[in-house]
Amino acid sequence: MIMWADAIRAEAFRLTKSRTTWFWSVFFAPILMLALSAITSFFIKANEAKLTEDPKIQADLSEMLATVPLDLGQAMVTNAASLSNPLVVAFMLIGAATVYAGDYRWETWRLISARNTRTNQLLGKLAVVIGLALMAMLVMLISSTIGDMIQAGIFGRGLTFTMDAGDVGQFFALAGLSLLRIVQFTMVGLLAAVMTRSLLVALFVPLVLGIAQFFVPMQVLPPMGLMPDSWVSILFNPGGAIDSIKDLVKGGEVAAAVPDHVPVRAWISIILWTLLPAIGAIASFNRQDLSKE
Repeated sequence: MIMWADAIRAEAFRLTKSRTTWFWSVFFAPILMLALSAITSFFIKANEAKLTEDPKIQADLSEMLATVPLDLGQAMVTNAASLSNPLVVAFMLIGAATVYAGDYRWETWRLISARNTRTNQLLGKLAVVIGLALMAMLVMLISSTIGDMIQAGIFGRGLTFTMDAGDVGQFFALAGLSLLRIVQFTMVGLLAAVMTRSLLVALFVPLVLGIAQFFVPMQVLPPMGLMPDSWVSILFNPGGAIDSIKDLVKGGEVAAAVPDHVPVRAWISIILWTLLPAIGAIASFNRQDLSKE
């Protein structure tokens, strides 16, 4: 345990010195989304008269244009479910790939491997990536809250804050699932980094696989008679599996729409896509020759 803690401290120290990684993994996506949210709100406000003339558009904008106060507490609960949106996950992968594959690029594995066990070193990197993901989620939550406040100011809505014990539990459950999605996605990057010793492969393989996991269950499998709630579709798409669990946490109509057999299949999909790449990476790393090539 002490050696694992040493591996975490060493990896965390190195990460604190990488300003580029921090910017792209933690700050870029929240800044971009905040800017887009503010610009969109200003545009809608400036063109409110034209937009409300179209009944279809008016229905989509009804909540935004409402004059009732904005409940920041409930908005935070809603935002917790989107802390693992594709933009956050994609840019978080930059930091994960740097942490996982950096030693291959800098040829430092052979210098540090003798000071700790290989399993501890990989698990130390994983712990640091989880910490980086938590920081990215926190910054995104702050950005989303500021965006909600800007939107309320633009449309002249007051601000309130209500959050009971049930809301707090829902908030942490949704945030935890968002963290699980980020970690699960980066596990593929860890396996790719160890198998190929390449930072670029560790970055692009998860992205390509994530795109395939998004489109195949909707476009390819249904014509084959495999519906989105089938075993094959759920096992192929862990992101969709986590979304189904989030729907159950939210409750109400969205929870009622989730078939009874989906939760078990969803958790099996999530566990497999999280643990198998990690086990494969550790097993492969323990057999590698890290001498200078």
